[in-house]
Amino acid sequence: MSPPVVAVVGPTASGKSALAMSLCRRFDGELVSADSVQVYRRFDIGSAKPTAAERAAVPHHLVDVFDPLEPVDVARFVQLARERIDDIAARGKRPILCGGTFLWVRGLVYGLADAPAADESIRARHRSEAEQHGRPWLHARLLEVDPASHARLGPNDLVRVSRALEVYELTGKPLSALQAEHGFRSAAYDVRLVGIRHERARLAERIEQRVARMFEHGWLEEVRGLLRDGYAEARALRSVGYRQVADALASGGPIDPAALAASVSRATRIFVRRQLTWLREEPVRWIEPGSIDDVDPFVPLPT
Repeated sequence: MSPPVVAVVGPTASGKSALAMSLCRRFDGELVSADSVQVYRRFDIGSAKPTAAERAAVPHHLVDVFDPLEPVDVARFVQLARERIDDIAARGKRPILCGGTFLWVRGLVYGLADAPAADESIRARHRSEAEQHGRPWLHARLLEVDPASHARLGPNDLVRVSRALEVYELTGKPLSALQAEHGFRSAAYDVRLVGIRHERARLAERIEQRVARMFEHGWLEEVRGLLRDGYAEARALRSVGYRQVADALASGGPIDPAALAASVSRATRIFVRRQLTWLREEPVRWIEPGSIDDVDPFVPLPT
């Protein structure tokens, strides 16, 4: 097995980037992003993309790689991330993975189920059906063909609901069955998961503060420019936060900044609950906010 790889995980606004930067500085590391929005160019403010100064201080990989209309799924990420991790380790550096897209982290560590490649025509049809009938309608269809995926996914998780339906349409088999066959038992890397634990009320405060900063730094203008330049169908524009801002702008009505910020914060809190659910059964080393410069995740936890 390859040398240990640290993955900084956890909910949005918990301070993953600061912890990853600290680890890179202390252990001569390079950061590999596992963020399904930061991988795209032009999605800067709403994804809390690292600044130019941060990227100058620590090498960052898989940030600003793709045009917004280019589809990037977990399989593509796994391929690219393994290339970067192997290259970093070969140069004697420490690969530090960081990001909130835990599906990508899990795919990197355990590999992927033997599922078909994406079919953009099916995905476009699902998006059209969701717009016409509502996302819960599409989610209800999943109950008929893949009850396990239906139970695991929320009705508003359009991307993953669409993927589960797509797999069934292409193979006649539920995605959950393919994942069960795979088992996800053999790890490609010795990954040490580490994250920052916050009390629920404090995390909610951090989310509100983060959203406020994004709007202060020009998030509305960023999304307005993406829509103007033909990126309304960009996958990242359907992510939490960007979706709420884009919908508000597309409505054509007046924007109430306070109401929009509250809507984004509320959607983010719901997403955070899902992120924490994904991590509930994982061996994450949770640390206190004031300990980011003290933790050594390369030392295994005592058994």
